[in-house]
Amino acid sequence: MSQRSIVPPETADRGGIPTRLQPVSDLISIDEARRRVLDAVTRLGHEDVPLDAALGRVLAEDVTSAIDVPPFDSSGMDGYALIAGPEAGLEVIGEARAGHPSAEAVQPGAAIRISTGAPVPEGADAVVPVERTAAVKGGVRVPATEPGANIRRAGEDVCAGAVVLHRGVVLGPAELGVAASVGRASLRCTRQPRVFVLITGDELTPPGEPLKPGGIYGSNGFALAAQVERAGGALAGRGTVPDTAEGTRAALDDALEAADVVIVSGGVSVGPHDHVKDALRDLGVEERFWGVRLRPGKPAWFGTRGDTLAFGLPGNPVSAMVTFQLFARPALAALQGAAPRATRTSALLAQPIARNRRRDEAVRVRLTHTDAGLVAEPTGAQGSHMLTSMLGADGLALILHGDGELAAGERVDVELL
Repeated sequence: MSQRSIVPPETADRGGIPTRLQPVSDLISIDEARRRVLDAVTRLGHEDVPLDAALGRVLAEDVTSAIDVPPFDSSGMDGYALIAGPEAGLEVIGEARAGHPSAEAVQPGAAIRISTGAPVPEGADAVVPVERTAAVKGGVRVPATEPGANIRRAGEDVCAGAVVLHRGVVLGPAELGVAASVGRASLRCTRQPRVFVLITGDELTPPGEPLKPGGIYGSNGFALAAQVERAGGALAGRGTVPDTAEGTRAALDDALEAADVVIVSGGVSVGPHDHVKDALRDLGVEERFWGVRLRPGKPAWFGTRGDTLAFGLPGNPVSAMVTFQLFARPALAALQGAAPRATRTSALLAQPIARNRRRDEAVRVRLTHTDAGLVAEPTGAQGSHMLTSMLGADGLALILHGDGELAAGERVDVELL
C-alpha cells in the first residue's frame, strides 16, 4: 500500500509555542482507517495447542471426525433393552451400563436392564424407560413398544468424515467439547499476536503509590492490556514512557523488536512533547495514516515496519479505548485468521443526540431489547477524559457528522464492544 503521510500545513501559537494543526479535510473516515489497517495485516503462523489451553484461540485447520458420534447405538434412557412388540412380561437376563456392554444378546421373551449411554445389546431394537415398567415375578412387565424407541443411533450427532469445526472459528466451550468428542487432544491454532503496550506521560503514577504534584494515576496501561487479552492477543510487555525524545525512541525500539503489534497511547498529537511519530519514523515505521474523522480519537496514527503493526492511540482514556476497539481489535482478529463476524448492529436512539459538524462521533451506549427493537441510550457525559462513560457500555453508537441533531427514535449503527 502506498504511504499517505498527512502533513498539516497550518500553524498556530499555543502558549507561545508554534504548533501545526491538522486540517479536517485531511482526516480519513473510520471505515477507511480500518481498511488501511486490515490491508496491512499478514496472518501469523500456527502451532498445536492442547485442548485445555485452547479457549479463545483461533482454529487454523478444519477439524474432521475420524469416528461416528456416538460410535455405537446407545440408550437414551435408563430402562430395559428389548425386541419391540406388544405389552408383555419379560425375563431380565443381564445388564448393560455405560462403559460396560452386555455380554448377552436379547432373545424373544427377554430384556436387558440398561443405563443411559450404554451400548444397545445385540438383538435389541428398542428401549423402554424404567418408569413405564413394572416389576413382576421373574422379570419385568413392559408396555407395547415401537422399533427404535429411545435409541440414539451411531453417527446421529456426527458421522465419520464430517467436518465438525471450520478454520477461523474462535474456540469456545462448545467447540472444545466437540473437538474432545471426536477424540482430538490438541488443535492447530494460529499463533497469538504478541502485543506490547506503551503509555506516555511524565504525569502518570502507578496505582497504589502516592500522587505527586500534577500527577494522575495511569489507567490506560491496564485498560488497553485488558482489551488486548480480550481480543486474543498475548501481552508481550507493558511500560510507561517519559515525555522525552530519547526515552520514547528507546522504548519503542525495544517494543518493535519484541512484538507483532505495538500500541502506544499518547504522544501522537502536535504538541512540543509529542515524540511518538518522530520516533517511529526514525525507527523505520512507515506511516499509513494519521488523523481520523472521529470524536473521540482524531489523532489516531497507524504504521508498519515489515509485518509489525504500530498503533499510536490518543492519550485520553476514552479515546484510547475507542480507537483500540475500532482499529486495533480488528487487526488482532485478522492476524489470527479469525473468520469475519458481525461487529456492528443497528439500534434506535433513546434520546436526541447533537451531531458534530466535522467529525463522526462514537457515543458510548447501553443497549436494551424492546418491542420496538434494540434501543441505544448514552451512558452519561461523553468527554474523552471521562473513563466512567465506558462503564456498562455495550457499544459505540456511530453518529455521523453534520448539522443539527439526530432525533430520538432514529436508527444508527452501533459498534459492539
